[in-house]
Amino acid sequence: MTESTQLSPLPPATPDIPADLPPHRLSVVVPLYNEEDNVDPLLERIHLALNPYPYPWEVVIVDDGSADNTVPNLEKAALRYGPHVRVVALMRNFKQTAAMQAGLDAARGDVIVTMDGDLQNDPIDIPRMVGRLLREDLDLVAGWRKNRKDGMILRKIPSKIANRLIARITGVHLQDYGCSLKAFRATAIKNVRLYGEMHRFIPAWLATVTTPRKIAQEVVTHHARMFGESKYGISRTFRVILDLVFVYFFMRFRTRPGHFFGGIGLGLGSLGLLILAYLTGLKLFTGASIGTRPMFFGGFFFVIAGIQMVTTGVLAELLTRVYFESGQSQAYVARERAPLADAEGWHGKAA
Repeated sequence: MTESTQLSPLPPATPDIPADLPPHRLSVVVPLYNEEDNVDPLLERIHLALNPYPYPWEVVIVDDGSADNTVPNLEKAALRYGPHVRVVALMRNFKQTAAMQAGLDAARGDVIVTMDGDLQNDPIDIPRMVGRLLREDLDLVAGWRKNRKDGMILRKIPSKIANRLIARITGVHLQDYGCSLKAFRATAIKNVRLYGEMHRFIPAWLATVTTPRKIAQEVVTHHARMFGESKYGISRTFRVILDLVFVYFFMRFRTRPGHFFGGIGLGLGSLGLLILAYLTGLKLFTGASIGTRPMFFGGFFFVIAGIQMVTTGVLAELLTRVYFESGQSQAYVARERAPLADAEGWHGKAA
């Protein structure tokens, strides 16, 4: 269904559908949290961008436990547009990563596009990104907000520093890790499970199941926020640093954590043994008193710390075996809805 009135406050735009798109089904995943004023404009803009799309598509909107009228507005909109607008309502606020994972789990398309629901990402860019993904045989096309409409001090500068740091550490060189507008092959992204606040590092996590050569970036439109309030502040910079440490560890030592902890333990233990050996020689050959020297206590500390790190490595190896051999639990709980048949709930012609 097409709305008769222009709801979107965004500038008018004409959809540009790439020619010769290979047959596929498209899922657009949008997490929302307290965005009641953005529901109607968002869906109007998505339909403006995708109504001419030549293949079936659906919209999966995940409400992350909103405390306002986001869910009632979504349900009314879904009734207006039809079953291709699917609403997944989480039981409480599980945060953006879990909401995005819920949407990815619900998505049925061969190609999955994720985006924010605050109207700062523009759905008009979706066909162009999907076209590049399929034509160049990529697994991810990440959006690059080259002309960001955010504040310089609180948003642009911290983001630029974080992007360079993430690219250097992970080896996945993108200009904008923070842009939620991304196009994925479902076969790639569904092999990545998102927990905690991993949504910031999806390209890096994706590099654990595919090669960075299959990851590209595309300049996208970015609008200033018009309704609602931003859910991010300067405090996220510190969380990014902590998450980056985990990403670095997981990318390089996920299957061999014993090498990480064991290497540190052997280094500390060796340093402690060298210190104690030096002091022992000093005591034996010169008779010097070593019992009250800070170096003596430091040597024992390094030896004990080394033993602890090696032991931690052994425990980490055991936990890794459990992780890979056990089933994976979900990071969210959604309200139950009747499942759709594979041929139901699509907009457009069959692929």
